[in-house]
Amino acid sequence: MTLPATTRALVLREGGYAAAPTPQVPESLTPHLALADAALPAPAPGQVLIEVIMAPVNPSDLFFVQGGYGQPRQQGNPAGFEGVGRVVAGNGDAAQALVGQRVAFLGTGSGTWAGHALSDAALCIPLDARLRDEDGAALIVNPLTAVALIERVRASRSKAFVLNAAGSQLGRLILGLARDEGLSAIAVIRRPDDADELRGLGAAEVLVSSAADFTAQAAAALRSHKPRVLLDAVGDQATADLFFAMPAGARWVSYGKMSDEAPRLTAMGQFIFMDKVIEGFWLSRWLPAAAPERRAAVIAQVQERFINGSWQTRVAARLSLDAAIEGILPALAEGNGKVMICP
Repeated sequence: MTLPATTRALVLREGGYAAAPTPQVPESLTPHLALADAALPAPAPGQVLIEVIMAPVNPSDLFFVQGGYGQPRQQGNPAGFEGVGRVVAGNGDAAQALVGQRVAFLGTGSGTWAGHALSDAALCIPLDARLRDEDGAALIVNPLTAVALIERVRASRSKAFVLNAAGSQLGRLILGLARDEGLSAIAVIRRPDDADELRGLGAAEVLVSSAADFTAQAAAALRSHKPRVLLDAVGDQATADLFFAMPAGARWVSYGKMSDEAPRLTAMGQFIFMDKVIEGFWLSRWLPAAAPERRAAVIAQVQERFINGSWQTRVAARLSLDAAIEGILPALAEGNGKVMICP
């Protein structure tokens, strides 16, 4: 077949890193993205060309397009970290074997917010026919992060943990997995709207950080459950205060920075006398470090949880490439699920 030389895409206007810290959500995407025809090289050895069906907008994508993520931008390249699509061409035996299959993939050769994308065949996940496109599009970043973070909780030998931003898509995945593994989650949210739903998903306690009695409620929950792990996507002062109220040996695992205000660490002696630790988690390090058999088992587990209904991807909006630059931020502000770009 004749391969396309270009693809319609949301491309990066800037390269490299931002000169100053970036907010979680920019005021506008127009300074960072443009709708254009991007060059589409033929697949290199070990790569596949994918016709994109759907690609999510993750918090990491918003940091990346602004230049605030852990890898540099390349001006003119399509944005987007993950997606679902059908393989239309491949270079090499392993890549050729994927032609015609629907796969979840990481845009390692080019971004996923495009009509076509390049990816390493080794990082493509053939999908069960029963899996919805919506779940396939968001199969990698959030679900694998959920599994890896619950591994951190189990490794602590604690039966309880604290989880902030618990109403997010990732938070909901973590709650369901924790419930099924017999772990108690203390869920922290900013608004009370989702409290009953999160209890139904498995949260042992739900704390509303904007409530007048939050500090007292948090102290009671910590005394009752004695959590040893704090899973943090926010990085604000309320998170730091919770951590310093936790028992000795507590681990603060930071995997996001939704807050634009850095917290103050007001009890430094706890790191010395109570063996407390702050550590980071980045899926881009965890995934290649995991043994191949472990990765295969996790991927099978993730697909099965979506197929049997234990997990589901909530979708707030489906946007065409033409509508995405203006439509992403208003759709995200609704807070009702993932925004999906559908080329």
